[in-house]
Amino acid sequence: MTRWLPFPIVSLGLCALWLLLNQSAAPADLLPGAALGIAAPLLARKLQPLGYPRLRRPLVALRLLAFAAVEVVRSCFNVCRVILFADYATVNSQFIRVPLAMRDPYGLAALSCLINMTPGTVWVEILEERHELALHVFDLHDADWWRHTIRTKYEQPLMEIFETPTVKQEARDGDPA
Repeated sequence: MTRWLPFPIVSLGLCALWLLLNQSAAPADLLPGAALGIAAPLLARKLQPLGYPRLRRPLVALRLLAFAAVEVVRSCFNVCRVILFADYATVNSQFIRVPLAMRDPYGLAALSCLINMTPGTVWVEILEERHELALHVFDLHDADWWRHTIRTKYEQPLMEIFETPTVKQEARDGDPA
């Protein structure tokens, strides 16, 4: 089944989305929706050169998304306040470096998405020599707060979600992957 339907839930979701967009469940709309649901995952399968990621802790992922949503809203208000009311001479726009422990490419991609969707922050690059994240912050008040937040609130949960736990971590948690 995985040969023709590598992601059955995605296929079902695409078909349902097609039917919702067409506002009809008629056979004439169901057939193209089913074709889209089957063809799109098959064609996109080659876009995964490293294999498919495995989400190990879905509750941690939900907690991370909730925290990120709160941060996005908070940052929206802060950036709006700075743009509308602040004196531009007092805006402290800077680059900072954040050391990262995570090496998983899917985790780093998710971290990049989370940082870039937060208004006022931009992921610039990973500095390979020391595996540090170069980050631009629109109005920086406390660089240590940013480092701590990224390391503890974003990176640690992403490592739990994407990276394979070590034997020590499994014994400590009592929960094999």
